[in-house]
Amino acid sequence: MTHLSQKTLMRSMTLCLTLAAAAVGAQSLDSLKNDASTPGDVTTYGMSWGQQRHSALKQVNASTVKRLAPVWNLSLDNSANASSQPLVIDGTMYVASHTHTLAIDAVSGKQKWKTPIELPADVNAYLCCGTQSRGLAALDGVLYRTTIDAHVVAINMKDGKQIWKIKAADYKQGYSMTHAPLIAGGMLITGISGGEYGTRGFINGWDLKTGEKKWHRWTTAAPDEKGGDTWNPDMYKTGGGPTWLTGTYDPELDLVYWGVGNGAPWNAAQRGGDSLYVDSVLAIRPSSGEIVWHYQFSPGDAYDYDGVNELVLADLPVNGKSTKVVMQANRNGFFYVLDRTSGKLLKADQFARKVNWASGIDMKTGRPIDTPMTAAVRKTETQTDFVEVWPSVFGGKNWMPMSYDPGRKLAFFNTVNLGMKVKYVKQAKPPAPAWWLGLELGGFVAPEDGMRGALVAWDPTTGKKVWEMPSKSPNWAGVLSTASGLVFTGTQTGQFKAHDAKTGKELWSFQTGSGITGLPITWESNGKQYITVLSGAATVYAALAGDPELANIPAGGSVWTFALQQP
Repeated sequence: MTHLSQKTLMRSMTLCLTLAAAAVGAQSLDSLKNDASTPGDVTTYGMSWGQQRHSALKQVNASTVKRLAPVWNLSLDNSANASSQPLVIDGTMYVASHTHTLAIDAVSGKQKWKTPIELPADVNAYLCCGTQSRGLAALDGVLYRTTIDAHVVAINMKDGKQIWKIKAADYKQGYSMTHAPLIAGGMLITGISGGEYGTRGFINGWDLKTGEKKWHRWTTAAPDEKGGDTWNPDMYKTGGGPTWLTGTYDPELDLVYWGVGNGAPWNAAQRGGDSLYVDSVLAIRPSSGEIVWHYQFSPGDAYDYDGVNELVLADLPVNGKSTKVVMQANRNGFFYVLDRTSGKLLKADQFARKVNWASGIDMKTGRPIDTPMTAAVRKTETQTDFVEVWPSVFGGKNWMPMSYDPGRKLAFFNTVNLGMKVKYVKQAKPPAPAWWLGLELGGFVAPEDGMRGALVAWDPTTGKKVWEMPSKSPNWAGVLSTASGLVFTGTQTGQFKAHDAKTGKELWSFQTGSGITGLPITWESNGKQYITVLSGAATVYAALAGDPELANIPAGGSVWTFALQQP
């Protein structure tokens, strides 16, 4: 009798579970590619590979939205930040929290299965920047997700059983994962969190069937690599460059666009130079992780401006010609439009209400034009006085993703209007995972009018603001737009709102009971349009920004689904 080795047996079991899972779901790579044009399903994070978060559905419109009402609500049974986007596939909704993965009947709200994530008891002691999970990827009956202890997991969509689980990094070194994976070019791609702890960022490519690591791309350049000379000696080893939000994918160009975050420490003079590839967009081949081109938004980055915000793909008229572009409303306060075939900078315009770290972007070099304050910060490791910087570490826009309406050619996003006082000091890296900033934070500075944020409509072709709806607290939710002329988002005080895409006028609001940091989606079943959003806020902003509007907002995560009531 032949005895199978344990490794062979495990591979055989994984294959059997994968084949069984594939029999459940009808979704394929084509379903991911066509997600934006198939309103019955939401198969991708961002409602398309290009993350436009826009729907062609029109049943809910400016005339009917007043009849929008909840049809079901399901508790997530935790009080963590509910910043996730559900998927809807073949009538089932799939939701990720940091502790569980759930399957829900999309129309009735009845829970089908709920699978716990096995986490170490001490994981919270090592977490850098929040307890949450932003979403899932799905293909051929398999769900893919990340976990806060830096693992990647494959799950059977039929019953929630684990197919494989792979360790991406050691959470005790400060690494974590909160983002949705990306399926692109037949590869599962993930990033990593932990930049504030002096980790070294990376992006990985994984085999969808087995979880085998196919490639690994560091995001801080070593001395023998291109860009290695942009770091002070050995600083790249602990240089940050986290990749904590999901990238986008152009299947025609076969390029994945992934944002890279802040350097570690934040003290730019201590790191030295541009510190490639912090605060950049990388265009990479999904099959190999090869960097085809890069563009650095904030070279050196002294202010934690990251570069990870969503990279939205669109076709825009440039000099009378339709051009493939990638767009980002960056935390540094500027809205960028790049040619996504080459990385050439096409436009860079200030969208934040106040920016004092740079006077603009040089269109010839692509580099920011430093103000005297920033020029001094770049070359001074230790300062004696605080400086007031706008935007703050929360950025002119934080991670909450925009939507893009390709018919109106408008982007809709939530902004932040807050300054900060900082003083830079030279700091050795802590021996254990802990914040490594190289500065003292002297507090935040609110605007004179008290309006700390706004929902903005932006024309990326002209680089102009079309309208804005200011608010006392910045919205921390994603944005959804529809062809019927509606823009949906949520507030940190709990309201889920619909606005007129033409004017920004608020048309409808519903109180969900907790702050909203979720990413709304819309879908249809049997000719009826539904809209879903997660409620439940526990944000770093609320904890640190001293916002008086958020003093008494209860925690508690849940899923809300809405539809039109009969007239």
